[in-house]
Parts: sequence; structure tokens; C-alpha cells
Amino acid sequence: MGLCEFSGEAIRSTLHGTDGVAYAQPLSHHDCLGLCAAVTDKMEMKKRISLELRNKTPAEVAELVVDNCRSSDGEIEGLTDEFKELEFLSMVNVGLTSLAKLPTLPKLRKLELSDNNISGSLETLAEKCANLTYLNLSGNKIKELSTLEALQNLKNLKSLDLFNCEITTLEDYRESIFELLPQVTYLDGFDAEDNEAPDSEADDDDDDEDGEEGAGQLGEYEEEEEDDEEGSEGGEVGLSYLMKEDIQDEEDDGDYVEEEEEEEGEEDEAEVRGEKRKREAEDEGEDDDEDDD
Repeated sequence: MGLCEFSGEAIRSTLHGTDGVAYAQPLSHHDCLGLCAAVTDKMEMKKRISLELRNKTPAEVAELVVDNCRSSDGEIEGLTDEFKELEFLSMVNVGLTSLAKLPTLPKLRKLELSDNNISGSLETLAEKCANLTYLNLSGNKIKELSTLEALQNLKNLKSLDLFNCEITTLEDYRESIFELLPQVTYLDGFDAEDNEAPDSEADDDDDDEDGEEGAGQLGEYEEEEEDDEEGSEGGEVGLSYLMKEDIQDEEDDGDYVEEEEEEEGEEDEAEVRGEKRKREAEDEGEDDDEDDD
């Protein structure tokens, strides 16, 4: 026996080991979604909202899912104006018959109300959720086009779902809705030209991949720049090194020339000294001849 992370209720699950023995196994949030429907459809909406807060304040919540709980007398309860940052709200199969107690939710963009018993009073949506872009009313008791006239004031509404509503059986249903609500681009997942609405999650993934690819290309470009800079620096070092080599070669050549000049000078001096000694020897020879005479 374990506590369901989703509903807070005790749920029994068994796990059979390889030895054939059954062990008690508490269900995780992901695993118990299907099983806990039987529990949560008995849970009051107010309690369910309290559980979904998970130690957060209403002002910190951007997404709220209270599907399959129980509303009191078909009215919304536990949802207040404090949820001012709420952008996504799902109240699927909660037994709603009225939206009269819907609080003001200025940032709400997406509202899931499928599988309820709503038949009218949609003007509340335009008053309390003026920035809605997506509205799902599938599986409700909407029969007449006049019921949807209140949605004309939702100027940002782009997508509307009415699957399994009686209104969908009307002749020229789609043409009539697009004419009544010209701001709507997609009705039941398709536009007026029968083009399917894009998957918002897939679009987000594509954007992320494009961002990663762009970042990768930018990184490669930066690496190339760094390599170019290193190459340039290397070229400068090489040039200066060559210049130094040339200067050294010139100095070496100068030293070699000086050495040659010194050697030539020494040879000249040796020749001069030889000539001098030769003349001195000749002079001495002449002096000896005169003495003999």
C-alpha cells in the first residue's frame, strides 16, 4: 500500500518478482495517472487545486491541471484571482455546467474545458480571460451558433475545438463558425482550407533544434576565428623570426667581411715586413762588399 503522488490517496499496486512473490509497490505520479482517475473524480475541486499547488503560492503557478475531479453543483471552486500568472488551465471532465465563478485570469492563453456539461454563458470567458488564444469546448452541450456569439469578443482567439458537440451536426457548420468568428484560424484542428494546425510542442522542439544548430554554427565560426587569429599571430612571429634571421645573417656576413679584411691586412703587413727585411739584407750585403774593397 502506497500514497499516490498525484492524488495523495492510498493506492495498492503489486509487483511480481522473478521468484513469483508479490511485493507492494507504491505508484509514481506518471504510473498512477490512469488508475487514480477513479479516486480523483471523487475528490472535490478545491482540494485538488490545493494538492496541485505543491507548496507554491497561487501567484507562482503558470499551469494548472485539475482533470477528473468533482465540482460542486457544476460550479468552479477553489480557483481565485490570486492565480494571476496562470497561462494554462485544464478542467476536463469535472462536471461543470457554468463558468460564472471563473476568476479573472489576465495571462491565461490556453483553456481546456472538454467533456463537461456547459451549454452557454460563454460571455464570462471574454470578461475574465480576454487573452485566450486556444479554447477546447469538445464534448459539451453546445447546440446553437448563437451560443458562440459571445466568443466574438475574444479578439486573440486563434484555435477553437468543438468536437462531439451537437453544433457540429449543423449544415455548413465549419463555414458558419469561420464567418461568425473571423479571428479564429483553426476549428477542430484545421483551418478554412483544411490545413492541419501545427503541433505547438513540435514547433518548440524545432525552434530548440534550430537554436542549437545556430549555436553550433556560431561556435564553429568562433573557433575558425580563433584559429585565424592564432595563425595570424603565428605568421607575425614567423615574420619577425625571419627578420631576425636576416639581420643575424647580415651581421654574420659583416663579421666574415671584417675577418677577410683583417686577414688581407695581416698579409699586406707580412709582405711589407718581408720587403723591408729583404731591402735590409741587400743593404747589409752592399756594406760588406764595400768593406772588402
